[in-house]
Amino acid sequence: MTQTVPPGNPEAPTTPGATAADPAASASGQDTAAAAARGLPAALKRRVPKYADLAPLMQFKKPEFGRAARLRRASTIWDLRDMAKRRTPQAPFDYTDGAAEAEISLRRARQAFLDIEFRPGVLRDVSSIDLRTDILGGPSRLPVGIAPTGFTRMMQSEGEYAGSQAAEAAGIPYTLSTMGTASLEAVAAAAPTGRNWFQLYLWTDRDRSLELIQRAAAAGNDTLMVTVDTAVAGARLRDVRNGMTIPPALTLKTVLDASYRPAWWFNFLTHEPLTFASLSRYTGTVADLINSMFDPTLTYADLDWLRETWKGKLVVKGIQTVDDARKVVDHGADGIVLSNHGGRQLDRAPIPFHLLPEASAALKADRSDAAIILDTGIMSGADIIAALALGADFTLIGRAYLYGLMAGGRAGVDRALQILEKDMERTMALLGVSRIADLTPEHVRILGA
Repeated sequence: MTQTVPPGNPEAPTTPGATAADPAASASGQDTAAAAARGLPAALKRRVPKYADLAPLMQFKKPEFGRAARLRRASTIWDLRDMAKRRTPQAPFDYTDGAAEAEISLRRARQAFLDIEFRPGVLRDVSSIDLRTDILGGPSRLPVGIAPTGFTRMMQSEGEYAGSQAAEAAGIPYTLSTMGTASLEAVAAAAPTGRNWFQLYLWTDRDRSLELIQRAAAAGNDTLMVTVDTAVAGARLRDVRNGMTIPPALTLKTVLDASYRPAWWFNFLTHEPLTFASLSRYTGTVADLINSMFDPTLTYADLDWLRETWKGKLVVKGIQTVDDARKVVDHGADGIVLSNHGGRQLDRAPIPFHLLPEASAALKADRSDAAIILDTGIMSGADIIAALALGADFTLIGRAYLYGLMAGGRAGVDRALQILEKDMERTMALLGVSRIADLTPEHVRILGA
């Protein structure tokens, strides 16, 4: 039988002195693979590897252990969340991670940031990215601040001290909650050069509210943020199922949970007992505390009282409609926070990111210079840039920094802010924008809108 040899590729390079029609090659009796090999570049011909070639590939990296190395390996806020979940007992982790009822609001808020399309410009000079901005009469090195979070030392023993000091180092505002586990005075001492804000829940006892307002001013807080979406406590079912109490109760379940998270319990048991720094000592569930302390009769008249009482910047947090955004500004608010409390109050509440373009347009139409701040659902620097492009002046993060706190204390909060900063710089550069002021709605399209 005659064997047919496929013709050579006329475009294949040949070695010097050899041609596709070389009669010696045809007569050599070599197989077709050997014949094809003569036409390969030198770099593609097989050879025995030399030690000099292997040596650069055998420089194994020395293993790194410890908190610092672990945090360096985190590339996203989700990575920090995974670390936090491994290191924190279920009750405090779920208190941070969870939301109200079926947690629909939280899922929708996060999905809202996924359902966008960035629209980049090219051939722009983005060799230098400037993330600085001004908010409420003062500078911030980044367009994001730390939101008020309650019971913070329950998540990790450094709590508000870690958050305020990390914010101070990053040059961004830090907001202390009325439900905080460090006092106004302690935070001011821990971060003396930081820009500290105070979040206020108005109580039925107005005298106690007034005392807190006066302490906030005396401690150097330049902004008061009053939260208005907590007439009653939301149904946070994870907390109910975990038997979440303040302080955390030692039950058989919590003891078993602690058996593989000893560092958290060691820190918890060897530091000052967990208390609300702005409240009397309280024992009970979180929902019972909210329902017993906070005022369901709160109206615009109370906002007028606050405006007369507080001489600094006044921000109203928990705005979920355009109509309310306009009204609080009319009643003297210097800024609003579009927020549904991280999905922790009313489930199926409006999504702040979706509300943002309409609220921004309405306040501009009113010729208002009130600041528009957004929270809920932010898990990356790209989320922040999208919010700024669609009309936000500033953003706040709650869970995103608490995941860092639970993952590694102060160093974990630092890492969370570093991740967000790098995200923002990269997103800005790829959009072709070098300054926050140059972001416009043209840079973002909401898919399906």
